[in-house]
Amino acid sequence: MGELIPLFPLGRPLFPGVVLPLQIFEPRYRRLMHDLLSLPEHDDHRFFGVVAIRQGWEVERVAPAAALYDIGCVARLRRVQPQPDGGFRIVTVGGERFRLLDVVVGDDPPYLQAEVEWLAEEEAAEEAAGDAESVADGSALALPSDELASSVARGSMDLLARGVGDLFTRYVAEVSALGAGAQGDGVEAAVRLAAASDDPEALSWLVASSALLTTEDRQALLAESATRRRLAAESRLLRRELTLLQELGAVPAPLQQFTTPMTVN
Repeated sequence: MGELIPLFPLGRPLFPGVVLPLQIFEPRYRRLMHDLLSLPEHDDHRFFGVVAIRQGWEVERVAPAAALYDIGCVARLRRVQPQPDGGFRIVTVGGERFRLLDVVVGDDPPYLQAEVEWLAEEEAAEEAAGDAESVADGSALALPSDELASSVARGSMDLLARGVGDLFTRYVAEVSALGAGAQGDGVEAAVRLAAASDDPEALSWLVASSALLTTEDRQALLAESATRRRLAAESRLLRRELTLLQELGAVPAPLQQFTTPMTVN
């Protein structure tokens, strides 16, 4: 049995550390806000789970587990502004990732709930297993093998992160040059990139959330539990996207742009 948490389906996934502002107006999600606000201000359970919608918009009208992707991310409340009409403007930040085990549909509470298992980052195991193999002849070096492997791991991670950072900077410039976003958007992305440059994990989530990727690509990145593998995948994706931008001279529009949701929350 997993933990039961409130669920908020959206048209795209949320990533750890990424800010997500929302306007809440549907009665069921107003109830969710009231339920969360009834908890003590510093309660660790002031959050809901965000999962991307795989098909359709009215998830409750189909089999919810089939309509949703199985990997999601917690949205932790950071700011709540009640509105005169009874709705809310909220700001959340992505937190822990989880795997969807089951979806609970009921009348009380009226919003979806999910049984989930929490997913952890695998970086320590990745460093110990993956990079030890890249040491050619540890016995010939002065450092102990475990310390050497850790040193190589840190160095290769930094190198990979710098490569992805450079690719993403080029990608932002290409997108801005094609007029796919306001110039300010490109500047903001570059500023956020600079802030994340010393943190490979934060950089990986920034790229996953900012690049114009398909929902399937984003979901694959969200599901990846090792920063190194996530950055490696992003390196491949950014090279692919740069090639498309340069050869076709166009930015792919997200499929959600061509859908008309029955409700936005």
